[in-house]
Amino acid sequence: MEEKFNLLKEILAEVADLQFAAAVLEWDQKTYMPPKGDQDRGYQMATLHRLAHARFTSDEVGRLIEDLQSYAAQQPLDSDEARLIRVTTREYMKNVKVPSDWVSNYSQASALAYSAWTEARANNSFPRFLPHLERIVDLRRAYAGFFVPYDHIYDPLLDDYEPGMKTKDVMDIFSALRLQQVALLKNIATRPQVSNSFLYQAFDEQKQWDFGVEVITRFGYDWQRGRQDFSPHPFTTHFGPDDVRITARILPDFLSPGIFGTMHESGHALYEQGINPAQRRSPLGAATSLGIHESQSRLWENLVGRSLPFWKHFYPRLQQTFPSQLANVDLMTFYKGINKVQPSLIRVEADEATYNLHIMLRMDLEIALMEGSLQVKDLPDAWNTHMQEYLGLTPKDDSNGVLQDVHWSGGSIGYFTTYALGNLISVQFWECIQKEIPDITQQIEQGDFTKLLGWLRAKIHRHGAKYEPQELVEHVTGSKITPAPYMRYLEHKFGEIYEL
Repeated sequence: MEEKFNLLKEILAEVADLQFAAAVLEWDQKTYMPPKGDQDRGYQMATLHRLAHARFTSDEVGRLIEDLQSYAAQQPLDSDEARLIRVTTREYMKNVKVPSDWVSNYSQASALAYSAWTEARANNSFPRFLPHLERIVDLRRAYAGFFVPYDHIYDPLLDDYEPGMKTKDVMDIFSALRLQQVALLKNIATRPQVSNSFLYQAFDEQKQWDFGVEVITRFGYDWQRGRQDFSPHPFTTHFGPDDVRITARILPDFLSPGIFGTMHESGHALYEQGINPAQRRSPLGAATSLGIHESQSRLWENLVGRSLPFWKHFYPRLQQTFPSQLANVDLMTFYKGINKVQPSLIRVEADEATYNLHIMLRMDLEIALMEGSLQVKDLPDAWNTHMQEYLGLTPKDDSNGVLQDVHWSGGSIGYFTTYALGNLISVQFWECIQKEIPDITQQIEQGDFTKLLGWLRAKIHRHGAKYEPQELVEHVTGSKITPAPYMRYLEHKFGEIYEL
């Protein structure tokens, strides 16, 4: 059995290599590829994804998995061997249902859709993106059809990003969360508003970049195993534990996106850099879910990066970087300003108290698209209607509305929910951190993140995909995903800022 187990690992390593090669091409497309290279790039990525899928879903892998079930049962439940066979079995049983032709078509359609989206967003032209998004939605509906019967058509898509989670589970969480967040927003609206006008000035882009680099270097981002580049929409990718890359989007007249976006992406990257390197080129050498992934990015961006202790240490440095803009802005004014609660059009710039409403809006629209009750051509109007319903705002154009996010161009329908789940999980983890590192506040004030990163490495990062997300959350916190800690956090933080 050892021989069969090692053979399975060899095949899985080949599959991982093909997937990472495709990821390199995708990274290049979003950073340096010439604008007209999308068609050739689509062919290349389609070929690599088709080869990876065919190798993974081969009869040989199926026979190995079947033969190794008894071997797995003889191993300790939490052993790497047992977990690898379990995770591989789960992924094989999903992927074997998906035809290779679909994989190729989907990969090529996504490559073309990304280029169309970048052009459509830049020119405020939804019609430019429309046929590509229609193709993506058709392909995702077809994908869900491979998994009939299901409780809901959205379930197979959600499961790709959050294994084991059902649409009903998320909707139940969101229903309770929405009521509480709306109540908090109403309370905040009764109080005098804080000012953040100082964030909207001319800020040198290179200085913003350099400050962000300084911060995430202190966080622990390893530049020998990573890099940062520009892209229209920030993202993180990896080609193994020793090559984890992030991108940034810097605005010349608004300080927040560059700084907090850099922190956000570094949270993703720190997770990938912390996965046990012994699991490289294996299904265990990846994050367990996008919700857990987003918990890491949101933890560093918000629980650390938007906290008062963090800025007690870093604000003098930021003032030195931008003296003419910030010299006369005191610490508390700055802290309140970066945490200003006000409904806004752009998700990635939304404050913590309204952010989840952006996610709920997107989930509603995605479900409607999958169910067929909403057609893609009607999406801009539906978006604007939902924005008014959820946030009391109507976008002035589609670039600030339905075209603002990159994810649908890549086919990532089912992904947005993980942002809100990540918010909830991040605070569940944070409450444990505060108990187990009692002086964490003082450490952050000193600009020392060593113990924090060490805790995350030991409790979360190193495990990779060894545990399912709900299993990992319960193992670390004693509870499955729940909105209660997140609401306690919001009510305490904004209760102080707005003197509720």
